[in-house]
Amino acid sequence: MKTIHIVIIVIVAAAIIIGLAIGFGMKSMSYGGNIGVVEIENVITSSKHVVRDLKKFGEDPSIKAVLIRVDSPGGGVAASQEIYEQVKKVKAKKKVVVSMGAVAASGGYYVSLPADIIVANPGTITGSIGVIMEFPVFKDLLDKIGIEFEVIKSREHKDIGSPFRKMSKKEKGLLRDVVMDVYEQFVEATAQARDLSKDSVLKFADGRILTGCQAKEAGLVDTLGSFEDAVEITGDLVGIKKPLLVYPPKHMSFIDFFTEPVERLLMPKLSFLWR
Repeated sequence: MKTIHIVIIVIVAAAIIIGLAIGFGMKSMSYGGNIGVVEIENVITSSKHVVRDLKKFGEDPSIKAVLIRVDSPGGGVAASQEIYEQVKKVKAKKKVVVSMGAVAASGGYYVSLPADIIVANPGTITGSIGVIMEFPVFKDLLDKIGIEFEVIKSREHKDIGSPFRKMSKKEKGLLRDVVMDVYEQFVEATAQARDLSKDSVLKFADGRILTGCQAKEAGLVDTLGSFEDAVEITGDLVGIKKPLLVYPPKHMSFIDFFTEPVERLLMPKLSFLWR
């Protein structure tokens, strides 16, 4: 009798498993698959987590397309360029759509460029194509309180950008050359990604911000819409009627919370950043 009960339990369990498998299979056929969502928020100071998430979704066969939600005023040049390159790699494998939130300016726009479709809200603040380098100078304050710094350096420009002294005219020229080189990279990337002439991009590449409507008119974004509209557009690209959105786990660094503001204040950095 006990054996019969075990057999019945096994049969029922098998039936349930088969039923669930069939149900999931029907759901997969009906819904079409998953869309991976990567969020790029706040100032871009590091690319590590975003690149990791993009790479994971690009390699995951269950993810049919990637939707990037950008809500950022920009950030560090290198970090933005690393995200940009990873978006290009994912695009080579899967469809990529960008949904712009309240702000997707400067570096926030740069990381959006490789997408198949860029969706902006009518009131999204975007554009701000440009590069900035800035750092504080404490020399006058230190002179008032009687603090001096002795610097031993290998060559003339090793302490260029030091907050403890003012720059020479020659040094300002050197740093401007660096800024303009990166600026040219931004302009070229925009022209190539948006299929625009360089002259067309230069009309707007003076650091100005644009609304989503203005950006669409200028050819900097593809269409206007909300995040939900972007989800629907992404689904349509890969034949998913009712997609399941998959988000990566949140990343947080307790140490970075304290150290990043200090580093940001003292260290000169090239930035794609809207002010």
